Amino acid sequence: MKILVLRFSSIGDIVLTTPVVRALKQQVPGAVVHYCTKPGYRGLLEANPYVDRVHTLTGKLGELVKELRAEQFDFVVDLHHNLRTLLIKLQLGVPGASFDKLNWRKWLMVNWKWDVLPRVHIVQRYLQAAAPLGVRDDGRGLDYFIPPGQEINVADALPPEFQRGYVAFAIGAQHATKRLPVERIIELCAQLRRPVVLLGGPEDESTGHVVELHFEHAPTAAAPAGITPEALSPRAHYFDKNALPATQTLIYNACGRFSLHQSASLVRQAQLVISHDTGLMHIAAAFGKEIFSVWGNTIPEFGMYPYRTEFRVLEVPGLSCRPCSKIGYDKCPQGHFRCMRDIRFDLDLPPGRDAR
Repeated sequence: MKILVLRFSSIGDIVLTTPVVRALKQQVPGAVVHYCTKPGYRGLLEANPYVDRVHTLTGKLGELVKELRAEQFDFVVDLHHNLRTLLIKLQLGVPGASFDKLNWRKWLMVNWKWDVLPRVHIVQRYLQAAAPLGVRDDGRGLDYFIPPGQEINVADALPPEFQRGYVAFAIGAQHATKRLPVERIIELCAQLRRPVVLLGGPEDESTGHVVELHFEHAPTAAAPAGITPEALSPRAHYFDKNALPATQTLIYNACGRFSLHQSASLVRQAQLVISHDTGLMHIAAAFGKEIFSVWGNTIPEFGMYPYRTEFRVLEVPGLSCRPCSKIGYDKCPQGHFRCMRDIRFDLDLPPGRDAR
């Protein structure tokens, strides 16, 4: 049986579909599994042994449909469920199923704070879309496969102080309301009191630099001569004279220095992981890491919390304006950003240990 899986974006969502792909390949007799996504996410799937071929939307939708129609699929598993995937299914004209996005339930939660959300992880809803083929949850969690040559040798890539163990902190997120302000990142790092590797894309490099500078100048946290907080980061004032002293916290700003797969390798080798509601959080879950999961304007009840790994949620419970969106905004609609500014960082961390 030839099966097409549809999911166009994004990093975290695609990682969350991996239990479905694995189950299709292993549980459906003779399954040949193709996956259709955007070109930027091809690399997430090419090393996956349960995916036989990756198709990408590189031009017009009609061109993609022509390519897919030539494959003569027997079934379509739609894990995106939007207008584009609906058009693809209609034009292919083969049996299929879509997952339930819970849009109206999320709308009620965001706009009226009526909680009618099922306490079901999104992975379970993805698996339901494959259930007509006899697929069942195998209980094994998420997958993430790092291609050969993308694994990081910590001894070569990180300073000596980080080679006996570190915390990976994924400081990025697509939307600003899903990211801690930089001064709160500093506060959280100060509580860790151990080596911390900051992970993110090039867009997070300046924020990482602000955090790194703070700890280079701790405990006084005075701004270097001639440099203002505004010049270093447009997001926040970070040189706080009342900031926690952090003589045991060491920072390595890896934002923008490594590919996604290389960052995943650093996550895999970390003692534990701190992350916003973003792709690296789900990659960490795929490696079975202990996770401190930071939530701002979105909520775990939407069903995208770390899957089948030990985790702890850091959030402001009971905040009347939260959630304000099922995705996120460029800035807090209320102007106070309490969902991130009021989080209590009671980590109660275990002692550091050698990660090797």
